[in-house]
Amino acid sequence: MSLLHSFTFSDGEVTYRSKFLKSDTYKRNIEANKIVVSEFGTMIYPDPCQNIFSRMSTHLRNIIPDFTDNNLINIVRYGDDYYASSEINYMNQIDPATLETVGRVNYRNHITLNLATAHPHYDSEGNTYNMGTTLLGLGAPKHIVFKVPADASDKERKKPALRKVQLICSLPFRSTLFPSYFHSFGMTENYIVFVEQPFKLDIVKLSTAYFRGVSWGNCLRFDKDEVTVFHVINKQTGRSITRRFYTDTLVVFHHINAYETDGHVVFDLICYKDSNLYDMFYIKNIKQDTKSFIQSNKDYSPPCCQRFALPLSIDEHSPKGTNLVTLSDTSAKAVMQADGSVYCQPDTLFVGLELPGINYNFNARKYRYFYGSRLEWSPHPNKIAKFDIVSRTHIEWHQENCYPSEPVFVASPGAVDEDDGVILSSVVSPDPHISPFMLVLNARTMEELARASIPAHVHIDLHGLFIPAKRVSGPRSCTNQ
Repeated sequence: MSLLHSFTFSDGEVTYRSKFLKSDTYKRNIEANKIVVSEFGTMIYPDPCQNIFSRMSTHLRNIIPDFTDNNLINIVRYGDDYYASSEINYMNQIDPATLETVGRVNYRNHITLNLATAHPHYDSEGNTYNMGTTLLGLGAPKHIVFKVPADASDKERKKPALRKVQLICSLPFRSTLFPSYFHSFGMTENYIVFVEQPFKLDIVKLSTAYFRGVSWGNCLRFDKDEVTVFHVINKQTGRSITRRFYTDTLVVFHHINAYETDGHVVFDLICYKDSNLYDMFYIKNIKQDTKSFIQSNKDYSPPCCQRFALPLSIDEHSPKGTNLVTLSDTSAKAVMQADGSVYCQPDTLFVGLELPGINYNFNARKYRYFYGSRLEWSPHPNKIAKFDIVSRTHIEWHQENCYPSEPVFVASPGAVDEDDGVILSSVVSPDPHISPFMLVLNARTMEELARASIPAHVHIDLHGLFIPAKRVSGPRSCTNQ
């Protein structure tokens, strides 16, 4: 079950609180005193001890699959409203000050979609951009890009911010029954960057998963023989650049940043050669001791930070067979093919880092630094790293037997330099002598400034959001476990 937790910083003290998200899924499970709602990796079937009418009711509910609202990936903002979010059509609005659940919101009541990312982007005006996938509805299935204006919230908090959602554009699937899975996307000042990867959702398998005895997680498929296509969409007009940009087979979950420079769109991704990362998180693998885990997963594809550069000023007269990238600070290539498409080759920045974070004031701008969780021998991060794109060097924070969460950058008040600020991370340890703690690092040097130990059980989390005091009473870091 989704467990929210927050750290509130005020007058030199840190206050910790945690609460379960009071979703409909949570309420049903609590009432039944067991898991009765299917989740990503587990399909639930009716108890054989139930009477025939109860069992039939359960089966009928699953003829058209409905997703859990157990939102456990991230905290997102639309207008001035905050939501616990995952990747389905349901979100739950929360009060970030108390962590109370305000109520469930269904995207489908405001825009036609079945899936949406938990990694939206925010521009300098406070507008929120996001992407989703429409499987059912009027017209053909498609990917969509949408925007929620900064002023979308109801001042009396009685109407959801999504009521003012604006559709920017839609993109048809490359393969009608196999839409590309995507966990995030990129955004520059003028463009949305969408990576259509060969890691796909099998719609037929998804619609029949309940009756085939497989979980939703088993409805994803990786096509090792298919290329990856890059879409560049104008945020204002909703039109895609017609030139076809593509690269080799890869899998991506997280974008680091994207920006425009000298007639190019540059974007940085955390890439994998295949989809084996998912397999590592099954319980049978997680329960292995370290030595066995390393041995059984020695061939897994490590996360690789890669930079792509797409030249925008290409026409039919551009030379074929030569690199069209003219930037001096990257080895990324873009080569025009005989059919007019452009084959892109990445510049590898760093290997062994996930859950990337930046100074978000530099989002959609040319930047120098990114932070992340170091992954060396396990899917569990055991270090925090800062990478310098210019010097191609990195520095780390590490404490033996400690596992930090995703690093969250908070800029110093009035900061000018990109790395003037602190890094926040919730740290847990299996060592009973080390209490969980909120770690505060100098973002420039990665030296520890402070830590706040927590006399309570804390679990390793996924993603989080720093909310400044001007948006809610007391600055806080709110994360989703």
